[in-house]
Amino acid sequence: MRYAFRPVSAADAGLLARWHDAPHVRRWWDDPADHTSEAADPRVRRWIVSLDARPFAYIQDYVVHDWDDHPFVFLPEGTRGIDQFIGEAEMLGQRHGQGFIGIHTARLLAEGAPLVVTDPDPTNTVAVAVYTKLGFRPVGAPLETRWGQVQPMIRGPD
Repeated sequence: MRYAFRPVSAADAGLLARWHDAPHVRRWWDDPADHTSEAADPRVRRWIVSLDARPFAYIQDYVVHDWDDHPFVFLPEGTRGIDQFIGEAEMLGQRHGQGFIGIHTARLLAEGAPLVVTDPDPTNTVAVAVYTKLGFRPVGAPLETRWGQVQPMIRGPD
């Protein structure tokens, strides 16, 4: 598959709003914060993911130590967190999540991140299974955070 990543821009506001309104996204992303470059938190890098030049997904990454209360602050400096969703419903169930998350995770590790972490809702069994296939492993029991209940998962270099 030919996945491409480009930074989110102000021109993506309508696309992201449409994706956030989709039931399959709203189920797991109940706070559709503005992800456009002007309003977004500068500590977070945001990407639109395309397949063969067709935008279909969103992924973000950040240094976990930029938040004092982040559940992964005990990990080594430079550890990066990721969150993402597939915006186009017809792209679900085709292993695209596994494809683009794997590429993005490998890129973060190649850039020097000692670990990459994520924290899916523990009831999101599809997400947990995808992360497991990509080499992420659960770290402890689910936690209650300001973002809701999460299952901490980490992946290091292969």
